Amino acid sequence: GSVSSAPKLITTHTKMADEVTVQKARFSDRVRIRSILGRPDGGAGLAGQKVRISGWVKTGREQGKGAFAFLEVNDGSCPANLQVMVDASVSDLSKLVATGTCVTVDGCLKIPPEGKGTKQKVELSVVEVIDVGTVDTATYPIPKTKLTLERLREFPHLRSRTNSISAIARIRHALAIATHTFFDEEGFLYIQTPIITTSDCEGAGEMFQVTTLISHTEKLERDLIENPPPTEADVEAARLIVKARGEAVAHLKSAKASKETITASVAELNEAKASLSRTEERSKLKPGLPKLDGKIDYTQDFFGRQAFLTVSGQLQVETYACGLSDVYTFGPTFRAENSHTSRHLAEFWMVEPELAFADLEDDMNCAEAYVRYMCKWLLEKRYDDMELMAKNFDKGCIDRLKLVASTPFGRLTYTKAIELLEEAVGKGKEFVNPVEWGIDLASEHERYLTEVVFQKPLIVYNYPKGIKAFYMRLNDDGKTVAAMDVLVPKVGELIGGSQREERIDVIMERIEEMGLPVEPYEWYLDLRRYGTAKHSGFGLGFERMVLFATGMDNIRDVIPFPRYPGRADL
Repeated sequence: GSVSSAPKLITTHTKMADEVTVQKARFSDRVRIRSILGRPDGGAGLAGQKVRISGWVKTGREQGKGAFAFLEVNDGSCPANLQVMVDASVSDLSKLVATGTCVTVDGCLKIPPEGKGTKQKVELSVVEVIDVGTVDTATYPIPKTKLTLERLREFPHLRSRTNSISAIARIRHALAIATHTFFDEEGFLYIQTPIITTSDCEGAGEMFQVTTLISHTEKLERDLIENPPPTEADVEAARLIVKARGEAVAHLKSAKASKETITASVAELNEAKASLSRTEERSKLKPGLPKLDGKIDYTQDFFGRQAFLTVSGQLQVETYACGLSDVYTFGPTFRAENSHTSRHLAEFWMVEPELAFADLEDDMNCAEAYVRYMCKWLLEKRYDDMELMAKNFDKGCIDRLKLVASTPFGRLTYTKAIELLEEAVGKGKEFVNPVEWGIDLASEHERYLTEVVFQKPLIVYNYPKGIKAFYMRLNDDGKTVAAMDVLVPKVGELIGGSQREERIDVIMERIEEMGLPVEPYEWYLDLRRYGTAKHSGFGLGFERMVLFATGMDNIRDVIPFPRYPGRADL
């Protein structure tokens, strides 16, 4: 970069010339706390430097009978707080010590005196208070004492100020960057698939509908109250005017009146006809949604047909895989399930790669490499946040990441998985959901296999065709499809994928077998008609990955603004 765009450095000449400059944020005049405390020496090597820091007070206390105050300040760049010491001669301390206060201060970094019990290698001695955003302590809902995660959900606009939610935000960010980096390094293209889809396929019961009909109808109903529609008598009166004006024109023509007179009369007739047509149109307006043959008439809707929020970008991204080879999509998906579990959201994010010229084994290899890449990335880039999660929520979360990053995943067929579960039942293990070949594995089965039997991540493959989607490739046994699920400790299924059915005759048969209409899938079948290619893909629920990494129990705490039945705040 040119000199002008290089980040500005605050430099002081000291004997230790190496690593004694602290880097400022490029688009602000402050220094991020992470660039002080995140150094290998914990910031000690920066002692003697003047810096400006900004952030929110986590805790503050006046000491020495109000002679000075200690503030723990955090700016969200890392989990650690910077200890800041302010003298009463510099500022009114009572405005600074309340939890939640925002401060910008200039000061000098110092090594704390020995034996004060502070963990920090450096503290800031304030020279000048530049800015204060005060807090009304009586009403501020986030005290320094810990609130439960449930209680925090009531303040989605403020919960990012807490240690746990801010650590989860940084971990989530790291996983997203790891995702894009992994696929970019492997030569995949990022494709943005649509959020609004018009697939008329089954499963519409659990889709959110997108429509403007309701607001249009409400507008029309208000209009009909203010300007009631014409009655039958009004329409009849308009017809009589047209008839009278028509007779007038005929009379003028037979009397051979002047051209101007006839033209004027014809204009009046046309005006009467236009007025009649408007009156007839308005008389047909009825309150309620537009209907055709007793059903809602979606041709009147915004897209001219029924539309929904997407449940997956997979089918659309396949069209690009069949032209650009390796692609992926990463975006929001929506399910209108009335589910209140700790595992379900109505809006969540999915990562969906699609690999051209790849079979089920290639698909499994890609899924495993991707998950392990994310685990390594977190251990390298966000170890401090992972330590906070281990301390506050799940002491095993770092070991779990290390295990996944270093251990090849176990692989077994669905049939073998069922045998292992049946063996366990034979030995007295009790499951809520009965075990038999043909069932869809429940979360308790998945977790038993990965946490108890194998104690590591697993890939189960070749599932019964009856429980899987029509587009999954039929195996030679005619009973199973080339599907796979990646199961991990703590969450169970993390990834679901398959080799796609590329044979046009087989996929047509599967659509028929499942009683699905062919028409909505014609475009999908075209991919098989014209230059069909073997291809595979999978979907990873991004929030499930965050749950797995952090050890959190509730999915509502790992997405910034959770949407679930009854709640869509902000």
